[in-house]
Amino acid sequence: AATLCTNRVSDVISKGEAGAFMHGPTFMGNPLACAIANASIELLMSQDWAGNVQRIEAGLTRGLEPARQLPGVSDVRTLGAIGVIELEEPLDLRKHQQTFVDNGVWVRPFGKLVYTMPPYIMNDNDLATLTGAMVNTLQQIL
Repeated sequence: AATLCTNRVSDVISKGEAGAFMHGPTFMGNPLACAIANASIELLMSQDWAGNVQRIEAGLTRGLEPARQLPGVSDVRTLGAIGVIELEEPLDLRKHQQTFVDNGVWVRPFGKLVYTMPPYIMNDNDLATLTGAMVNTLQQIL
């Protein structure tokens, strides 16, 4: 999902408690969004999506495992194509979001969770880049 707004509106939203525009993307019946959803489903069904999920789960498990040794990490877990590093304390989104971006990934921590849900078409090299940047960023800020 994408949202366009003026700087004034963005500043008000960003100064709120969450420090970011918190929303969950939905298709909401928008014709363009529905066309994109159909294309996404076609792409999904044209591949071995279940095999890709297993491959991604293995890559997430392998790539996020080093985070277990970091101070302040309470758990590292994966389920399918979802990878989570759970921290003992919440991260300050305003303070640390840019560090993830500076390290080459757009990962938005949510409270105590640093998580990712990569697309099923992500290749192994990109997945290793993603997980490596997540771990490296946490090494820098914890």
